[in-house]
Order: sequence, then C-alpha cells, then structure tokens
Amino acid sequence: MKHSVARCAGALGVVTVLALGVAACSSKHDSAVSPATTVVAYPLDDHLRLNQMQVLGTHNSYHVAPDPALASVLNKIDPAWPRTLEYTHVPLDAQLADQGIRQVELDVFADPAGGLYSFRHGPPAVGQPGASELPALDTTGFKVMHEQDVDYATTCLTFVACLDTVKQWSDANPGHAPLMILVEAKDGPIADPQKLGFVVPLPFDSAQFDALDAEVRSVFPADQLITPDDVRGTNETLEQAVLGGGWPTLGQSRGKVMFALDNAAKRATYTEGHPSLRGRVFFTNASPGEPEAAFIERNDAGPMQAEITDLVRKGYVVRTRADAEMVGPAANDTTWRDAALASGAQWISTDYPVVDARFPNYVVTIPGGTPGRCNPITAPPDCQSTDIENPGALSAP
Repeated sequence: MKHSVARCAGALGVVTVLALGVAACSSKHDSAVSPATTVVAYPLDDHLRLNQMQVLGTHNSYHVAPDPALASVLNKIDPAWPRTLEYTHVPLDAQLADQGIRQVELDVFADPAGGLYSFRHGPPAVGQPGASELPALDTTGFKVMHEQDVDYATTCLTFVACLDTVKQWSDANPGHAPLMILVEAKDGPIADPQKLGFVVPLPFDSAQFDALDAEVRSVFPADQLITPDDVRGTNETLEQAVLGGGWPTLGQSRGKVMFALDNAAKRATYTEGHPSLRGRVFFTNASPGEPEAAFIERNDAGPMQAEITDLVRKGYVVRTRADAEMVGPAANDTTWRDAALASGAQWISTDYPVVDARFPNYVVTIPGGTPGRCNPITAPPDCQSTDIENPGALSAP
C-alpha cells in the first residue's frame, strides 16, 4: 500500500502527515492522532524552496577501487592514475540511509545492443580473465562504470539497477529531502599504449539521450520526478523561472528526485529539438544567460567560492566539490571543503563522507546537518536543519 501525503494547517502551522492508506488532518481542537499515523512537523515546507537547502553528495557514487593487480596497466595509461582511483563507496542505498547522502553521481556508457562491455581488456595483460561472467553486462541499456576495461568495478552495473536502488530507498522513506542524481554521459576512448584493444564507446547523440530519458522514466513515475518542465511553468525559459524564484517548495519536492547532466560539452546535443529543455528529464550544466540555465557546476570550490555565492544568490542551483583526487585529504587541507560549505552551493560532493583510514583527520559532513541544512546564503533566518529533513520522520509506520 502506498503512503499518502496530506498538507494540514493547524494551531502549530503547516504539518505534513505521512500515513498508510488515506491521510487525514485533525483540527486545532483535536489533539488526538491515530496510532496508524505519523505526524511530522515541517512548518516551513510551503515556504522553503529547493534552492534554500544544502546537502551532501558523493563523487562517482558507484565506484569500487580497481583490483590492485591492474596498477601496472593503469600506470602505463597515466602514472598518476592508480592512486587517484583508490576509493570505494558503499552501495547507493547505504549512502542514502547511513551517510546522509542526498546527491549521487553516475557515469553511464551507451550499450543499446548489449554486451559491449562484457569482456574487459585490461585484466588479460596481468594474467587475469577478461570475461566478466556477469549477465547484466549482456543486457541492453546503459552501463555504469568509471572507465571501460580498466576501472569498471561498480556497486550497480546498469543505470536502471542504480536507479532501482535509489527508488526502493526513496519509496521506503517518502519524507526525504529532494534527491539529485548527476549523470556524466561518457563516450571517450582511453589511451591504449599496450595495444590491448580497449573498447571505443558509442557516441552520445540525440537518440542515445532519448534512450537515457526513457530509462529514467521507466523507473521513476512522473509524480516522483522534478523536471525542467515542472520548474519552468508558464515562463518562456527555464532561466526566467529560476531567477524569478521558481524553484518548487520543499513541500512540493519532498520524496522526489531530479536529474542533472554533468557534461557541458554535450548540452547542445541534449537540448536539440527541446528548447529550454522542454520535454526533457535532465537539467543541464549551463552558463548564465542561456535559456536552459538553472543548474550550474563550479567544481573548484576554493578559487570559485565568491562566484558560486553570486550564482546562488541569483537563484541558480550549484554543485561543487569539496575535494578532488585526494589532494586535500592527503595533506589534511580543508580549504576547498570549507569554501564549498560556505559558498552556498546546494550540493557538496566528496569522496570522503566518512573517515578514510589513510586520512584520519579529513571528512566532509554538513555542519549541523540532519543530513541537510538550511542554505547559508539563501535560507531565511528562522530556518533550522530539521526543516530540511528530520531523520526520525523519513518513513511512515
């Protein structure tokens, strides 16, 4: 049985009721609440908007560190590469449940016929079998990995499998703050100095992006998505909507998911035939002044802090990174992390949402977050972290 959500106005203000079956509201004179109903007070849910929160995300959220035996292959491609890949994330649902993650990143490769990535060409160079023996890689549809043939270990092999994991957690926790799934469409070859025959990915054209949208819609129904059409409303462009305060409220966004495309270079292909992202699922990494500008990436948090803050004040939503390639954590340098948090970027992405034994003094969390907090730039002064999300009120009984 699905959870239903009702908006109730009472003596204590707006209350969200999460119940099994039909949700009901008690009057201000009736303090009794059915034992089958969990009442969650989010007094600002009709006032706070999606861009007035700040939450934690993970970089390459699916990633599992490659087999150390492949280090020699990776080293020949790029001597700096092996060390930068030494991080592993727990499965997506564990990140959502246990680490307070509310933004994940997935790298996808097109595989419309299936089987393109079933044989890994890196392992044979170090005496390991190349055949994956994983049936999911033989199926049609987008595959999830960091780099073909050499850095392919992942907690979910297909895009749909990753989305299913997120949806199951979301369905079980309908009170969560809106989630964002950042997707990088990957189609670049990698250097092959040993002539191992690495797979050349299929290019992302409009047809592949249509298929990507379709896979999202195959998992998430329309009422669980926040799309550019939802945000644009009656405005001519998406940018006009967000600069005019058009982001949905948290009450309208709770329990939902939005998608963003990481690749600025592929924006023109994705928007072809879809002006201002009409009919599309993904927000795109755009630049101010473009009709589809709503979501913007500024990943270098340290030098870009002031620019990020300016963008956030204007109404855009921003993703930035607290760390990259272990540079900050290895030196116990929190400059980027602190700049990211102070900037007001809505999504702070990290490889270290929990302490890594190699860097025991470095971790990224949202200060006072539960797991999100009121945006330090845009949220009103009466906002509290539990107005963004109350960990004890994510699910109905």
